Amino acid sequence: MKYSMDKVSVIIRNKNEAEHIGLAIQSVLDHLGPKTEILIIDDNSTDDSLEVVALFDRSNIKVTKINGRYSPGKSLNQGAQLASNDIILILSAHSQITKLDLEYIKQNLGNHKAIFGKQIPIYRGKKITPRYIWSHFIDNETKNMFSGIENRQFLHNAFCFYDRKFLLEHPFNEKLIGKEDRHWAIDMVQNGYNYLYTPQMKANHYWTNNGATWKGLG
Repeated sequence: MKYSMDKVSVIIRNKNEAEHIGLAIQSVLDHLGPKTEILIIDDNSTDDSLEVVALFDRSNIKVTKINGRYSPGKSLNQGAQLASNDIILILSAHSQITKLDLEYIKQNLGNHKAIFGKQIPIYRGKKITPRYIWSHFIDNETKNMFSGIENRQFLHNAFCFYDRKFLLEHPFNEKLIGKEDRHWAIDMVQNGYNYLYTPQMKANHYWTNNGATWKGLG
């Protein structure tokens, strides 16, 4: 499939992410352009994160509440349904894009059903030793990455591109309370599809109090 350079929709899940969501949005604008469609899927935030969102030009930013009870997969599926462009980028509200080659994504997304990038863990402003899940974000490109730590396929939705049509046909499991990305990857491999990890795209991933992936800090 041929993709147009300006056909990207970005899905950002938000739950009280006032500290970092501005960094996430600004990095999207810096790397994908000021007209990029950004979909904020909000899970009843009680902080001022939506006020931060409102600081940006709202002509291309849509804020919507999660329909019913929240789950990670449900919020992302909802975002995919709302998206109007061919390529979807799922970006964590506490991640900041630092390196991105969209032409590379366009060239490889047809052969790989998801492409996720390298994440640099940042703890209170400090780059930490990449332990636990952070050790997966290596400097070598890897197809269908398998995690020896988790003993299953490894895919991470904090910074990951998808083909919208394919994702609508193969949605995330909405019953899971976490790791919807890993289970999706398992299903894809079992059904003969491929996904790709590449260090050619990078993002800072900032520590949060409620972060489920911040173990083994160093």
